[in-house]
Amino acid sequence: MISRFADLVKSLPRRSPANPFLLLRPAPAPRARAMSDLRAPEHQVAGHRASFNKLGPLVDGAGLFYKPLQAGDRGEQEAAFYEAFSSHPAVPYRIRDAFFPGFHGTRLLPTAARPGEPHPHLVLDDLLAGLDAPSVMDVKIGACTWPPASPEPYVAKCLAKDRGSTSVVLGFRVSGARVVGAGGAVWRPERSEIKALDTAGVRRVLRQYVSSVAEEGPDCALAAAVYGGEGGVLSQLRELKAWFEVQTLFHFYSASILLGYDANAVAAAAPGGGVRVKLVDFAHVVDGDGVIDHNFLGGLCSLIKFISDIVDETPGTQPLAASS
Repeated sequence: MISRFADLVKSLPRRSPANPFLLLRPAPAPRARAMSDLRAPEHQVAGHRASFNKLGPLVDGAGLFYKPLQAGDRGEQEAAFYEAFSSHPAVPYRIRDAFFPGFHGTRLLPTAARPGEPHPHLVLDDLLAGLDAPSVMDVKIGACTWPPASPEPYVAKCLAKDRGSTSVVLGFRVSGARVVGAGGAVWRPERSEIKALDTAGVRRVLRQYVSSVAEEGPDCALAAAVYGGEGGVLSQLRELKAWFEVQTLFHFYSASILLGYDANAVAAAAPGGGVRVKLVDFAHVVDGDGVIDHNFLGGLCSLIKFISDIVDETPGTQPLAASS
């Protein structure tokens, strides 16, 4: 699982010889107000959750998200990607700003899982900061979730997950969801339910994501505000698709699209509703070598089709111009 970023990182800041995880930058990464401010994200829907014996992401309540570097070469690969991507002149500013987390370097943090052994963390924007009642969904994109040249045991592990989910059939799978309703009611499917989703189940979850929590079945009451209209999920996904139709810099294996909106803002019919579409998880990104990332693009098109169908069948949703 080795990516080649040589041409992309030649002009990046040097690393400290004493600690390769600490970048020698003119300005240090932003810091949390105090270590006591760090906590596991309340709205995390996928991945390992931080605990007393397990590393996991943390937030500081001030807009920053701390992701522990993964073991082996995956952590180094993700850090290398962020360094390359955040400074690459061929990446449009609009794409970088609208669809990717802001990157603020790395930082060593003490952890409860390993007392006395600080662990390197990526310092990123907290993508849900500013949302009073975040409703969140994590969607892993791609029919194939392992990069070329991966070790055979890893390929077998990923292939089993892909075949056991909707990844192979649909080009994407739902990894987790959390929906906030009126009065703070929360709908969150169990991990076992998420793993067992078939095509009909994925469609049901995508509908439930924009439905009233109190209803027994999906009513898609929020589809117009969240999925449809200018600035809605569908509009943003189509903008992202337009970039993937031309970009040949990177291939994004096992990356996810994180969807978010503010349930309170949507209920109050506030403009925009805090709708967010972001790409996350880049430990398996490889060089594009001048080739379109058809694996990611195909999954993205499939997700767009599922959401577009929901928008089309929902009364009161503002129509969008068809994408090319």
